[in-house]
Amino acid sequence: MASLTRPFVVRVPGDKSISHRALMFAALAEGESRVQGILESADVQSTAGVLRRLGVDVPELGPDIRVTGRGLRSLHAPREVLDCGNSGTTTRLMGGIVAGFPFEARFVGDESLSRRPMRRIAAPLRAMGASVELRDGDSLPMLVRGGALRSVSWESDRASAQVKSAVLLAGLVGGVEVSVAEPERSRDHTERMLAAQGAGIVIDELKVSLIPPAALAPLQLRVPADPSSAAFFGALAAMMPGRTVVLRYVCLNPTRTGFFDMLSAMGADVGVEHAREEGGEIVGDYVVTGAPLAGVTVGGAAVPAMIDELPLLACVASRAGGETRITGASELRVKESDRIAAVVSNLRTLGVDAEELPDGMIVRGSTQPLRGRIVTHGDHRLAMAFGVLGALPGNEIEVDDPRCAVVSFPGFWERLGEATRAFGD
Repeated sequence: MASLTRPFVVRVPGDKSISHRALMFAALAEGESRVQGILESADVQSTAGVLRRLGVDVPELGPDIRVTGRGLRSLHAPREVLDCGNSGTTTRLMGGIVAGFPFEARFVGDESLSRRPMRRIAAPLRAMGASVELRDGDSLPMLVRGGALRSVSWESDRASAQVKSAVLLAGLVGGVEVSVAEPERSRDHTERMLAAQGAGIVIDELKVSLIPPAALAPLQLRVPADPSSAAFFGALAAMMPGRTVVLRYVCLNPTRTGFFDMLSAMGADVGVEHAREEGGEIVGDYVVTGAPLAGVTVGGAAVPAMIDELPLLACVASRAGGETRITGASELRVKESDRIAAVVSNLRTLGVDAEELPDGMIVRGSTQPLRGRIVTHGDHRLAMAFGVLGALPGNEIEVDDPRCAVVSFPGFWERLGEATRAFGD
C-alpha cells in the first residue's frame, strides 16, 4: 500500500540484550574495548553498577565509551551486595560469571525482580559445582559461591537465552567446556559475540557448545537499534493504513525478528532495506506501512523470537479483524509482571473481547474506540504497548505509570508523540 504521508523516520535506542553483553564481555576481555551506541537505560545501568562492584572500571554510559577489561580471571570479590534493580538479564548472566570465581556474591533486586524465578540458572550452576542459595528455593536474594567448576552438558526444558548464557559464561570464566541443548532456538547474541571475540562456539541444531579460550579479544562494537523497541513504532504504523515508518539500523538477528514477521502475516507491508552484517549481527532498516489487519495464530517455535513483543502483539490484535490466538507463551507469567493476566485484564478494561489461556491468550479485534485506565504493575513493556494503542485516533487510554518505560527505552513518550504528530499530518 502506498504511503498517505511522508514516512516517519526514527532510530530507536541501542539493543538492550547486546548492550548488557557488551559491558560484560568487554569487562572479561584483555585490553580496551570500544562500544558505541549503548542503551543508556535503567537495566543496562544495573549491569554497569554490578561490574563496578566487581572491580571493573566502567565509565559513565554514553554514546561512545571505552572499557578496559580485567581478563577472564581477575574480577574482585564484591564488598557489598550486587543490586540488579529490575534486570533479570543482569542477575542471570552475572550469576553465571560469578560462579567461576572463588568468592561469594549476593544478588538483590527490586520488588518485581525479587519475584522472578532463579532456580532455572541455579540448577545448571550447581551441576557445575557452584553453590547457589535462593530465598524460598527460587527467588532473590541469591547467594552465589563460586570456584573450580566442572564441564556440563545441560538439557534445558525451555528456550531461554538467559539460562543458556549463564551456562556458557560460567564455562568461559571457569575454563571448562560446556554445552546447552534447548527445545527451541532462543536468542543467540551471546554465542555470536563470544565467537567474534575468539571463543570456540559450536552450533549443532538446537545445541550450543563452548570451548573456552585462554583470553577474549576486546570488542569494537556499534550497538544496533533494539528490535523490541523498534516494534512499538512498527506496530503504530501497521495499525494506521497508509502510514509508513522507517526504522533505521535495527538488529535483524533472526532470533529477534518474529514480531515483524507477524505484522507481515497480519497484512501490514513490511520490508527490509540496506541489510548487512556488522560485528557478527545482521543489521538494516525496517520499512512498515499500515494496512487493514487480520488475526493470526502464534505458537510453538515462533514464540521465542517475539516473547518480549507478545503484549504489543495482543494490543495490535485488538485492532485486527477476527481472532488472534497466542499459545506456548507460559514464560510471560514470570516476566516483570504476569503479562498474560495483566494484558488480558487491561484489554478487557478498555472494552476488548479477550480471554486468558494457561499459556497465552485469545484476543478478538474490533473497530470500536477504546477507553480506560490501564494498570502496568511497573512493567515497561505493558506501559509502552498500551501507550501505542492509546496513540491511535479515537482511543483514550491512560497509562498509570508511564515512567517505568525508562527501564528499556528512555525518551519513549517523546518519540511516540513525534510519530503521532507525523502520522496525523
